[in-house]
Amino acid sequence: MQRTRLNTLLDRLGAGIQEQLKNPWRRLATLSIAFLFGVFLGLAISSSAGQLGYLDIIASSMVAIAAEVISALFYSDRWKLRQTLFGEMLNALKFGLLYGLFLVAFLLGS
Repeated sequence: MQRTRLNTLLDRLGAGIQEQLKNPWRRLATLSIAFLFGVFLGLAISSSAGQLGYLDIIASSMVAIAAEVISALFYSDRWKLRQTLFGEMLNALKFGLLYGLFLVAFLLGS
């Protein structure tokens, strides 16, 4: 790959972000934001799929498949996602999504 100005700029930007996220409080804040976005995503999926009525089975199967794929990637030794911030954020997003769906189910009493 050539060393262009754009590549250098993106490398420095990525290194700067990575350096900032080594701070444990910023890492915790990033994971909290990912979890809360997952809760929002769960509430949005359930409300939009519930409006039409016939997309419930499709939406629930897609969420279940996505959660299982994320779990398989996160907990496998092949990809080593447990050691990266992206993997932890993806797992927090999954937990938030499932928590949001459980929250809606308890609110509706089903």
